[in-house]
Amino acid sequence: MYKMLVMIALISFLITALALKAIIPLLRKLKLGQRILEIGPSWHMQKQGTPTMGGIAFLATAALVIIPYSFSDGKNDATLLLILAYCILSGLIGMLDDSRKLMKKQNEGLSAFSKFMLQLTLGCLFLILLRANGSIDTSVYIPFLRARLDMGLLYYPFALLMLTGFSNAVNLTDGLDGLCGSVTALVMLFFSAVSLSLDERSVSLLSLSVLGICLGFLIYNLHPARVFMGDTGSLFLGATVGAVSLVSSKGTLVLLVGIIYLIETASVVIQVIGYKLTKKRIFLMAPIHHHLERKGMRESGITLLFSAVTLIMGVLCYILG
Repeated sequence: MYKMLVMIALISFLITALALKAIIPLLRKLKLGQRILEIGPSWHMQKQGTPTMGGIAFLATAALVIIPYSFSDGKNDATLLLILAYCILSGLIGMLDDSRKLMKKQNEGLSAFSKFMLQLTLGCLFLILLRANGSIDTSVYIPFLRARLDMGLLYYPFALLMLTGFSNAVNLTDGLDGLCGSVTALVMLFFSAVSLSLDERSVSLLSLSVLGICLGFLIYNLHPARVFMGDTGSLFLGATVGAVSLVSSKGTLVLLVGIIYLIETASVVIQVIGYKLTKKRIFLMAPIHHHLERKGMRESGITLLFSAVTLIMGVLCYILG
């Protein structure tokens, strides 16, 4: 079992790395480059034209690796296939968004409302199928107390909030070279360890595959980035984080291990509300990673700091959670 799981992570890493090596020149040839907003940090303008939509490799790798393993040992892992379908479809929503941005040659793709409704509809369908398959119930894990609370019907709006919330939170975190990939790799490492200790096959398979995908991507995305994942990749990763948090017995620990996602989202909410109420900006720029940039921190330093926070939270939650 453990040998197979290590192979999943390794194969996912290799396929992603090789796929991106082939895809990056193609993206350049097709001129599918990132457009940088003038309101952003001035030093980000040098990233103009960097190939985006590298997340295409995530979707392809996940399908190529996870589908065969979901049928291994003569078993049909319906839960794993449902999660995979949800994550890939989320990535396709991101691909549609990326495509519209590139076609319009601007940073506005799908409207916020359209994107949210697509995510909400997909999330509802995903929950219905998970429930029908017996993959979830209405109880949630209470961190550190090591107890469960039955939320009854309140579980479903909570679950939808987890799915759509983390999908968009991970998307917000994708703003610096290596940031989203590094943080998500560590979150997946945490859930890989937890799921192995709980013998949760579906979660461990998915987490280790996505861990390998993130590491393969980081070869090309660490500063200075040679490719960006785009919404194609960030919505796929966000869907993975949300789905794992629902299916894992200790999924609510993501609220602590994924604290960086929540801080990034909170900084945007605070900025918007603060400006509407006072006409003043709380942060120099939101999300908070841009605020830290404007305070003088380097991209690599912010990525390292946020990754260290995620790692520390992961270790603490694994030991105490």
